Amino acid sequence: MVHRVAVIGAGPSGLTSMKACLDEGMVPTCFETSDDVGGLWKFKEVSEPNRASIYRSLTINISKEMMCYSDFPIPADYPNYMHHSKILKYFKMYAEHFKLLQHIRFQTAVKSVKQRPDFSRSAQWEVVTENREGLEEKHVFDAVICCSGHYTYPNLPLKDFPGIETFEGKYLHSWDYKGPEDMQGKRVVVIGIGNSGGDIAVETSRVAEQVYMSTRRGAWVIRQVSDNGLPVDMKYNTRFVHILFQLLPINFFNWFGENKLNAMYDHSMYALKPKHRWVLFSQIPVINDDLPLKILSGSVVIKPNVKEIRGSTVVFEDGSKVEKVDVIVFATGYNYDFPYLPSNAMYKSGHRVALYKHVFPPNIEHPTLAVVGFIHGLGAIMPQAEMQARWVTRVFKGLSKLPSNPAMIKAVENDTKDIEKNYIVSKLTPLQVDFVSYMDELAGAIGVRPSLLWLFFTDYALFKKVLWGPVTAYQYRLMGPGKWAGARQAIFTQFERMNQPLKTRQTLHKIVFAVFLFGLL
Repeated sequence: MVHRVAVIGAGPSGLTSMKACLDEGMVPTCFETSDDVGGLWKFKEVSEPNRASIYRSLTINISKEMMCYSDFPIPADYPNYMHHSKILKYFKMYAEHFKLLQHIRFQTAVKSVKQRPDFSRSAQWEVVTENREGLEEKHVFDAVICCSGHYTYPNLPLKDFPGIETFEGKYLHSWDYKGPEDMQGKRVVVIGIGNSGGDIAVETSRVAEQVYMSTRRGAWVIRQVSDNGLPVDMKYNTRFVHILFQLLPINFFNWFGENKLNAMYDHSMYALKPKHRWVLFSQIPVINDDLPLKILSGSVVIKPNVKEIRGSTVVFEDGSKVEKVDVIVFATGYNYDFPYLPSNAMYKSGHRVALYKHVFPPNIEHPTLAVVGFIHGLGAIMPQAEMQARWVTRVFKGLSKLPSNPAMIKAVENDTKDIEKNYIVSKLTPLQVDFVSYMDELAGAIGVRPSLLWLFFTDYALFKKVLWGPVTAYQYRLMGPGKWAGARQAIFTQFERMNQPLKTRQTLHKIVFAVFLFGLL
């Protein structure tokens, strides 16, 4: 019987994993290398080795209602798209509310996790930690949850850029970027068109002489502010839209999606159009309202892939070149690793670490090792990691059963084929899932997936909110294990919380409209 659980990392995945353990009557001990909770969202002026890093101005591109945990709404007065400082405050409130801090050992690194000699019988793990004084300690746990993330090890592929050793300026990875202060009056090339690359290009262009953005494939760029001023994810990430994806031909969605995006700005005209089609966002899109304006104003110039570097000149694959370059920023993603785990604990499928339902190693005799938050979908990590943690703790307790090892390995291999078929993947991005499908799949395994048919007959008002409204995490607290009494009310008031921070000035449109109607009468 699992009782004592080691949780590695006190970021968003680690926090919700601790809470899930407590909900199931287990005792978690969390080991966190830093002096605070938050993981990625704990900003530091100087990037620390083997830790995620963010820049000073970072604002999340997922709206607050779509990123919060399922039983702890973000305060109504918080902005819809939050600065990293607000996100960290939310995590601290969550940790304090659910009494998680007492289970965390700060400034303690996990050096190794390995099976005990009697693992076949006990299913236990030996965990070796090191505190800030350098003292090592051995622990025995019934289970381990790894929540160390996948934005820790910068990918700096210098060998792919011939001549980089001749570059006369400064180059850095986006992991080291903190702000545009050092870019004043400089000529800057940003390599990579992910969300970090887009943010850095936009911010740098406000002070630089000129910014060039190099992309190998291009990207679809979507706005955070959607129709009628709604956050884009609350507008389109709905069950109704998800059902349409299952029913209608893929070509229809390619046509509709690309026309919708090109109506905002023609991606071909802006030199952004990618090689892949739009449907299902086979590559995570760039979410950036400012980038098109910066391109239109000439502050940012889109260029193809870099061919070579000659001193201070950057040559691109189309033969064009930019001279007198001062700074190159590599927004080229991250490698991932679990250096504290034994190599035989991680199953490889193709070029990816393959986990059953992106959580459990399929080749271990007992399911007492899990990875939470090692995933990438068009949605926030918080609700996805929370769902994973809820499932993991049910498996630990024996309340949910996993298939046999051969069956899990077969499922993992099928997942690899599906990912390669449906997404643009590389060794850096093998983690793609469809947000709603994945959440529903795990929710079904736990027994908390909302039943539209049941709601239709028993609570029609709620049925309409669940079908037509955004797929917020509250939906997975309506029924089953972990049911939260406040879930229904949270769903009915989610747009009120969205509107609350915008009520900063009283407007007269209602009064004017009433006077207009009175005049007609």
